[in-house]
Amino acid sequence: MALKSHDVHFGRAAPTIPVRDIAMALAFYCDVLGFKKTFENGNPVVFAILERDDAAVHLTLQPDHQPSSYNVLHLLVSDAQALHAHLENSGARIVKGLRDQTYGLRDFIVADPDGNRLDIGQPLT
Repeated sequence: MALKSHDVHFGRAAPTIPVRDIAMALAFYCDVLGFKKTFENGNPVVFAILERDDAAVHLTLQPDHQPSSYNVLHLLVSDAQALHAHLENSGARIVKGLRDQTYGLRDFIVADPDGNRLDIGQPLT
């Protein structure tokens, strides 16, 4: 039997993204995307929690991590075009360019320094 929607409220979800180099990942997620590190664990750091607005991302050190061909994060933003331009100007690798989709999003895919694919979209009105 399925859990009824009024029984339990689900809060914010935060994907855990494996990275080979925490410092390099933090530079991308914090310095380029504007997330703020709110927690770290280990010395040296092997895990970090990052937050920006309503979004949260967990980074975990996996030295042997190999990127996959699927998206590990879907992030809704208020201005996909501005973020796309910012990422291009920052030298980020755009995997799929900005476009308006029939499913109601303006979206694109960017890879973080470890090759993890981030699907970024803005609802079309």
